[in-house]
This record gives sequence, C-alpha cells and structure tokens, in this order.
Amino acid sequence: MNSTHHELITIGSLSMQFLVDGRDTSGHMAMAEMVVGPHAKVPPPHRHVDVDETIRVLEGTLTYRVDNCVRVLGVGDHRFSPRGSIHHFSNPGDVPARVLIVFSPANIGPDYFREVAAVVSAGGPPDMEKMKSVMQRHGIELAS
Repeated sequence: MNSTHHELITIGSLSMQFLVDGRDTSGHMAMAEMVVGPHAKVPPPHRHVDVDETIRVLEGTLTYRVDNCVRVLGVGDHRFSPRGSIHHFSNPGDVPARVLIVFSPANIGPDYFREVAAVVSAGGPPDMEKMKSVMQRHGIELAS
C-alpha cells in the first residue's frame, strides 16, 4: 500500500486524503476523501483539460456548479464534472462537508494537491504565477 493513502493534505479550509491513486490503478482513476470547511468557497472556478471528476456527498452540503448549472448537494447526492467543464463548489453550511471524489484518469492526484499546498502555505498571499504553473502541469486551467 502506498504511503499517500494515509497522508492528509491540507490547503486552507480544504483537506484531501487519497484512498486510491494512479499508482494503484495503472493511471485509470484516483479516489480521495475531501473535507471542505464551513463557509469555504474553494476552489476557484476551473476546468480539467483531460480529467473527469465525480463527487458524492457523505456529510454536510455543497453548492456545486458545473458550467451554468448550480445545485445544492446533500448527503447521498453526487455530481459529475466532465473534462473541459467549468466547475467549482462551496460549503454554505456551518459544519464541514465530507465528500468522496473520483478523478478519471488519475492525472490529478496527491502530487497536485501537495504542490498547491506548498504554494498556499509559503507565507503571504499565494503567488498566482506559481499556482498557475502547478495547475498547468496537472492539466487544470482557471476559468476566466
């Protein structure tokens, strides 16, 4: 078992713990448990160039946007973000939201989240050029 399975990666009010990563699936998919803190509005609107994302809410609620469709998701609800779609989410509630998230293929995994965490925790406001560089290396684009 890979050591990333127990590592908690924290980026501000969001945390990720990968249960399965691309090394386990020959790159076909990665799966993580994600916790989004109360009143968090993360991540910014973005698109994955070549990765589909599916989430399922385990606890709490998320407001989730895919392109122009916004839905409030509760326990048991899921949402699919096909590659190329602009998507983002927020936690409007007073309690953390816990979700299961699947990336297919596994081009987005623990390495991406570790790199983002390093940029965010470097002190002061995040260096947006470094952030964009990390995102681009992993096939993620900020939406304009």
